[in-house]
Amino acid sequence: QVQLVESGGGLAQAGGSLRLSCAASGSIFRIEHMGWYRQPPGKQRELVAAISSAGFTSYADSVKGRFTISRDNAKNTVSLQMNSLEPKDTAVYYCNARAITERWIELEVWGQGALVTVSS
Repeated sequence: QVQLVESGGGLAQAGGSLRLSCAASGSIFRIEHMGWYRQPPGKQRELVAAISSAGFTSYADSVKGRFTISRDNAKNTVSLQMNSLEPKDTAVYYCNARAITERWIELEVWGQGALVTVSS
């Protein structure tokens, strides 16, 4: 009913930048909060950044000041600008959204994941 498709990611050197984007599609009435999670190799998935429909943002301490989350409500998209990348940022990054469908069903949806690799 609702799908998230991610783009971006790839390989960067330490100190470099990458941008992730995620677009929601389907029978969407409204997207509530959106966010980015990541799962480093051999570790649990963790929240990186989140943004409410009103634009309020929150960040994991490890990325504050380096990553910026933004969204376009009209296009149902969310982006993550990642600057000053560090090798510890290497992970698979997942887009997440809580959506209300046109049938008033609330769903939590995940993207397919995008690999970000930061070399030292």
